[in-house]
Amino acid sequence: MSACRAPRRLTSRRRITLLAAGAAAASLTLSACGDGASGGSSQTRFVQGKNGVATVKKDDRQPVPELSGETIDGKKLDIADFKGKVVVLNVWGSWCGPCIAEAPNFAKVANETKGKGVQFVGINTRDSEKSQAAAFEEEHKVPYPSLFDPTGRLMLRFPKGSLNPQSIPSTLAIDRHGRIAARSIGPLAEDELRKMITPLIAEK
Repeated sequence: MSACRAPRRLTSRRRITLLAAGAAAASLTLSACGDGASGGSSQTRFVQGKNGVATVKKDDRQPVPELSGETIDGKKLDIADFKGKVVVLNVWGSWCGPCIAEAPNFAKVANETKGKGVQFVGINTRDSEKSQAAAFEEEHKVPYPSLFDPTGRLMLRFPKGSLNPQSIPSTLAIDRHGRIAARSIGPLAEDELRKMITPLIAEK
């Protein structure tokens, strides 16, 4: 009898693991290409603006998690290497309509703010092949690197209660000290993107 129990326990553990993985995947699937926005609270300590951009006061900002890996063009990239700069982190997919709509805005603002200590970085997700993401970057003349994250594992690294990416596209603004200062859920117009990062450029 005991020889039969061990396989059943192992199967149960596997089932729990698969269910947990499925729940995480479902959570990301439901939020794909979303345009909703979450409000702030006393626990999250961020304030949801009328334009869909949530911001955090300097003293309440949480550090961005470790985000590193391989870029679409096969190079190594670590967000921590950009400490001292304002980092604009955009989560996107080549299959996502709102991502296509906002791409020219990001390319333009990235080029214009590069000399002001701003570094744009993308996180490409849900593209099964790098070639899909590379074609998107070429078509839209994206001037900055993107981490290749087909399974969405990098998005799951953000701490609970922080300004974490909750849809595709999502955009995070990270201050010069490596802390999450603002987040937008959904596509951004050019003026909205500028309003999101201009205060951080002015910070010391």
